[in-house]
Amino acid sequence: MALLPRWQYMTDESKALVKRTAVSVLVLFLAALLLRALLPWVLLALIVWLAWSWISRR
Repeated sequence: MALLPRWQYMTDESKALVKRTAVSVLVLFLAALLLRALLPWVLLALIVWLAWSWISRR
């Protein structure tokens, strides 16, 4: 059974739109996973940099 049962009746433009949307959703999902994995490290680096700059001023 097809994922989209009416795929064969869709125009080429509609098929292209569905494919572009699916690729966009996949890219956004992967970016969200990557950001979620890297966010703690980015925050830690920011805190260390702020502490380093504050200590070096004194």
